[in-house]
Amino acid sequence: MAATEETAKARTRGSGTQTVYETLRREILAMELTPGSPLDEVRLSERFGMSRTPVREALLRLASDALVTTLPNRNTIVSAINFAEMPHYFEALTLMYRITARGAAARGPHAPTVMEDIRERQDAFVAAVEARDAFAMIEANREFHVAIAELAGNAYYTGFFSRLLDEGRRVLRLYYSTFEDRLPRQYVNEHEDIIAAIKAGDAERADRLAIAHAGQIVRQIQDYLARETDQASAFPLD
Repeated sequence: MAATEETAKARTRGSGTQTVYETLRREILAMELTPGSPLDEVRLSERFGMSRTPVREALLRLASDALVTTLPNRNTIVSAINFAEMPHYFEALTLMYRITARGAAARGPHAPTVMEDIRERQDAFVAAVEARDAFAMIEANREFHVAIAELAGNAYYTGFFSRLLDEGRRVLRLYYSTFEDRLPRQYVNEHEDIIAAIKAGDAERADRLAIAHAGQIVRQIQDYLARETDQASAFPLD
């Protein structure tokens, strides 16, 4: 009896942890919880109507995703976005776009089942774009590029690229916001062109398309950051 009750409690706690984790993760990625926002366990417990244990476990999971940071005084905040490191981040991201696209093109013509999976993920991305659902766009975009990396067949590349995409989710949210979440069709078509190049086994074209795809994202984010910097300079804080 005691064991059964303990098992039931563990399941309830696990369900509570998942609820808190998914809710906070969505709010952080949607920038509803901005960088630096405090995440107090007591207040979160009150908000979700549960004990502090599942809240604490959810925060630990978010910390492993690099979305929250625990300070020396043990307070937890939403992690900052390190814009100073963006040039290095963009360099690594562009490289992984290229490597995975080229690798996928080498195997694409012989992997129809995987190509169908990539197509399904692209369809999910298109549906999110049409719905102007930024969170769904972020998720679908990640899954699309991870599928390409998986087709390329190098687990090290896939792991590294996945981490880069995860780290860049909030940056991608800013990218979509520059279009007011109405992503131009030409950027959706870039995915289609990459799929076609991979399916045809054209590694050189896949490489060129990957460079262009990464390049327009980088330029858009850089323009956004430049505008934000100019605005901050125009209205300095006393």
